[in-house]
Amino acid sequence: MEIALQSGKADQLQILQEMHFKQMARDAEEAFNDAMNAVQAEIGRVKPNLLNPQTRSKYASYDKLDAELRPIYTRHGFSLSFSEEDSTKPNHVRVICYVSRGGHTRVYRKDMPVVTTGIKGNEMMTPTHATASADSYGKRYLLKDIFNVAIGEDDDDGNGGQPVRGMMDPDERRERYEHFDKCISFEELEEHWRTSRKAAIDAKDDDAKNAFDAAKNRRKAELRQAGAK
Repeated sequence: MEIALQSGKADQLQILQEMHFKQMARDAEEAFNDAMNAVQAEIGRVKPNLLNPQTRSKYASYDKLDAELRPIYTRHGFSLSFSEEDSTKPNHVRVICYVSRGGHTRVYRKDMPVVTTGIKGNEMMTPTHATASADSYGKRYLLKDIFNVAIGEDDDDGNGGQPVRGMMDPDERRERYEHFDKCISFEELEEHWRTSRKAAIDAKDDDAKNAFDAAKNRRKAELRQAGAK
């Protein structure tokens, strides 16, 4: 009888531990998603800095993307690490990126072709150089896709320097988001959230609106815990 009771208690303890770990995983994923939303609210359109002479199209290099994005995503607790794995496609390399924040990690993948010949069929690179090129392209595309980055010129088609519809001015978005942490009362928090949300709606910037909502909820929980009024 005693052995049976001990076994039952052990089973109950295991169930409670599993429930606790599952809740921790859900909380970590929710925090990950809120932080990703906040990062995308801060990121503006990245200006291209290179020209592809074959297609005559402009694009942003990995270095340019990294310089623009790293200060933002690291401030929100994200870390990125790249690796490779076997691709299911022939003559391809699969570049993978582990995006981590707190107790949650999300994996992104991109299959890139290993091309040694040019448009006219002439040998352009050795397999080693072609693999390195595919790896570099994969990292650039992944970095852009993970944070949903738009690449475009600063030119606004004659709109006089006004923010593009569908995206708030990046400086205003960042200042509004950071001000949530400075609110010291529920009344101040509510007023700042209301005006910030309206600005996001007027600009038709859903990412900013969602980020402001998440920032309000986070700060509200902090104020409640601190006993604010």
